[in-house]
Amino acid sequence: MMSRHLIVQQIRFPTMWIFALTIELQYYPAMYSDKEQVFNCIQRAHQNTLEVYPQWLVFQTIAALVYPLSASVLGAIWVTSRFSYAWGYYTGDPAKRMNGVYGYIGYLGVIILSICVALQLLGVF
Repeated sequence: MMSRHLIVQQIRFPTMWIFALTIELQYYPAMYSDKEQVFNCIQRAHQNTLEVYPQWLVFQTIAALVYPLSASVLGAIWVTSRFSYAWGYYTGDPAKRMNGVYGYIGYLGVIILSICVALQLLGVF
């Protein structure tokens, strides 16, 4: 009797999960507008920042553990570049987002510092 109950649960729960998944996929909001180019640019600038923010935050934290001054300067560069990037994108002309390209200095800088921290922990140098 108990084994039958377990089999029913194993069959029922995946079926319910798949059913719930198909219902959820039908109700996602429209992410972009067919009419408003400026809205699309603002939406895309926000999405691009959110895509890179978690990785930057991890690298920034690791780099700041050993190199706090360098990490803070590189962090300030990255943050100001995100403002320049967003303000350029908000104009409605996606080419103006390149005003914030200098942010790669801060982003790649904290990645390099994080690699240095990892190598120091491994005893390489």
